[in-house]
Parts: sequence; C-alpha cells; structure tokens
Amino acid sequence: MITATATALDAGLILANVLSPKVLFFFLGAIAVFLNADLEIPAPLPKLFSLYLLMAVGFRGGMALAKDGLGGQVIPTISVSILMAAVIPLICFCILRLRFDVFNAAAISATYGSISAVTFIAAESFLQAQNISYDGFMVAPLALMESPAIIVGLVLVRLGSRQARPGSDGIGMDWGKVLHESMLNGYVYLIAGSLVIGFIASIYSPAGVEKMEPFVYKFFYGVLCFFLLDMGIVAAQRFKDLKKAGAFLVFFAILMPMFNALIGGLVARALGLGYGNALLFIILCSSASYIAVPTAMRMTVPEANPRYYISSALGLTFPFNHTIGIPLYMGLVYKLIPASI
Repeated sequence: MITATATALDAGLILANVLSPKVLFFFLGAIAVFLNADLEIPAPLPKLFSLYLLMAVGFRGGMALAKDGLGGQVIPTISVSILMAAVIPLICFCILRLRFDVFNAAAISATYGSISAVTFIAAESFLQAQNISYDGFMVAPLALMESPAIIVGLVLVRLGSRQARPGSDGIGMDWGKVLHESMLNGYVYLIAGSLVIGFIASIYSPAGVEKMEPFVYKFFYGVLCFFLLDMGIVAAQRFKDLKKAGAFLVFFAILMPMFNALIGGLVARALGLGYGNALLFIILCSSASYIAVPTAMRMTVPEANPRYYISSALGLTFPFNHTIGIPLYMGLVYKLIPASI
C-alpha cells in the first residue's frame, strides 16, 4: 500500500530520505573530508561491497523475473530503456557543445546517458521504506543501459572529430576494444550474470535460492550504508575538481538529471508503469555512471578530461540524486502517473 500522498511532493518525504541511515552515512563520509578527519576505508572493502550489492540486486531481479515471466510490461520497458540510453547522450551532447570540445562533450554525454547502479539500489530502498511495490524485472534495464551510452558517446567522437588515431580502424576508434569494454565491463557482467543465475536457480533449484535469500536480503541494507559512507568520502574529494570545472558544468550536473527525470516520467506514464516501477525508470534516466563509463572513456577517449565527467557525476549528481533527487522524482511520479495504475 502507498502511504505517501499522491497530490504533491511532501517535504516530509525529502526529510525522511535525508535522515535515513544510508544518506546520513554518506554525509558522515563527506563531512570527514571537509573536517580533515582521519577516516579512511581500506581500498579492497568498497570494491568488495560494490560487487556484493550488484550481485545481490541482480540475483533478486532474476528471482522476480522467473516469478513474473517476460510478459506484460517487461519487454517494452527493457526496449525503451535501451532507447533512452542512446537518446539521452544525444541531447546532452547538443547542450554540452555550447561550452566543451567534441571529446569532453561526448565523454560527459556518455556518462549521463548511462546509469548509477548504487542510485538505483538506493531508490529500491526508498521504495521499500515507503511500502511502495515495484517489480524485480526493472533490474534488467539496469544491466543493459551501460553499453548503449558508451557506444553512442564514442560514435559522437567519431562523427565530431576529424582526428583519426593511428593503430585503429582509420576513423579514430578501436571498435573491438570499445565493444568489449561496453558489453563486458566487470560491473555490467556481474549484474547481468547474477540476473541470469537468479532466473535459472529460481526455476531449477528452489532449495539453492532459499539458501541465498539471507545473503541477498538480510545483509543488504547494512552493506549499502557502509558503501555510501565510502562514497561520501570519494564524492567530497571530487567536489574540489567540480569547482574548477566552472559554473556551466555545475548547473548541468543538477539540471540535466532533472530534465531527464521529466522525460523519463512522461515515458513511464506512456508505458503504463506503476508508481514503484516509474520511479526506478526515472532513476535509470536521471542518474550518471561514475565507474563503467569513466573507465571506458579513459581507455578510448584520452583527449577528454576526467575532471569533467567524473567530478560532475560523482561530486554533484550522485549526492543530489541520493539526498533530494529520489524523493523529488517520487513527487513527479505522483503528479504524472494516474493513481489507478
């Protein structure tokens, strides 16, 4: 049952999200940087926790997909999500070319056309806290939206630049590396593989799934809080780079996700998604990658400055979405989606 009002954004919804443990731990990490506190998370732990979160979300999504099947809204939602991952970079690129060269505009555009798995996971936790139901198949678009954004970003570089790089195919791109990085990035591979395993195990090994449930459910929120503590530290460290990037990118890092959220909300309405699924779809449209796409851009577009596409996504868009964005987008869902859905 939906406990929040569907008429307007309740300021209490934002307050409840900001004061949730996961966001408070994020702030704890960020404040530690600003106060020069001696807080440091050992390097292997954040990576381990991120892998756990991706595996757990993918496995749970596979379980839900096995239960609900591939009918109804599943295929249309997945198809439109992939389309959005290709369209959003094009819109971003047109805006960013007002201030940036082709390389930086394309790299930033690909970053904002992709997704943040942790933001998606935080949105799931938000929905659970509000007792709003959603479908597990929404994890499938999460696993499929990284690659199109990377490919579109690199196509924009190819079309916008006349500088061909030696050792490639003569048009400035080694497409073998591009396709490998975009489709077999470790994080994409893990969540997609976990989705498939959860789907198969739910059908053929119910006893194995039962043994996995404590691992993918009971420890999940605590690990998320610990991971966001580290992300608060990293985001605060990137904030200095963001200030050097200029006001244009600062405004872009906040306003572009909000614009993408509006487009995502309208598309979710057209798809007939319910409240929970609509919020997750909006999050997929309005978040930005800070792991997979930056890794690909560093490898394939060395002319682009990582200060721009990493600091904007991680230093501002990520904390904005986690603190204000998620409840703000929930208010948008209430305004756009009919209560009968």
